[in-house]
Amino acid sequence: MLEYVKRDPKITTDNPPLLILLHGYGSNELDLFSFAEELPDEFLIISARAPHDMGYGGYAWYAINFDAMNGKFSDLNQAKDSIEKIASFITEIKKKYNTNPDKTFLLGFSQGAILSYATSFKFPNIVQHVIALSGYINEDLLPENISNTIVTDYYISHGTVDQVLPVDWARKAPEILAKHQLKSIYSEYPVGHGVAPQNFYHFKSWIEDRLA
Repeated sequence: MLEYVKRDPKITTDNPPLLILLHGYGSNELDLFSFAEELPDEFLIISARAPHDMGYGGYAWYAINFDAMNGKFSDLNQAKDSIEKIASFITEIKKKYNTNPDKTFLLGFSQGAILSYATSFKFPNIVQHVIALSGYINEDLLPENISNTIVTDYYISHGTVDQVLPVDWARKAPEILAKHQLKSIYSEYPVGHGVAPQNFYHFKSWIEDRLA
């Protein structure tokens, strides 16, 4: 099982809604966990640590390699292995904490967002809501046969001056999702590779609407 930190629900219920956080490349489980105190009280919030140790407190879901011929490229085998690990982790957490099976949210930043998309496609209905921050849909990570029973909806945001993952990559996501009859909300903010305060309040509102 992946290492993780958790915030227990501040409002006790038998089957709390679940929010899983997936950090970006070179970060760790404490990064997105800084959001936790600002998110709805009824959530059980779990922030997972990626499996590949980069040293100095940094972790990755998969390697990003550089060479003179190909420039930057992703280790897709590691990425696919992490998708399996994430799906197993979500299933284990749901069972361990007896969470509401109809209210599972997956929030990923950057590499975490890329894998949040991929996990929702490969394991239909393992989550109901995806928040993809500063990521994109890597179609090489999607299954060949995409289920027509996915009920997930998506909140997508990206910085217009992102130097790490170009905004053009993110803009393709709503089109890809619509092709599979999947709903999404897409927002852009005048920032780089990060989450602007107004972006946080926007996705928090989106989450609250789906908890009601």
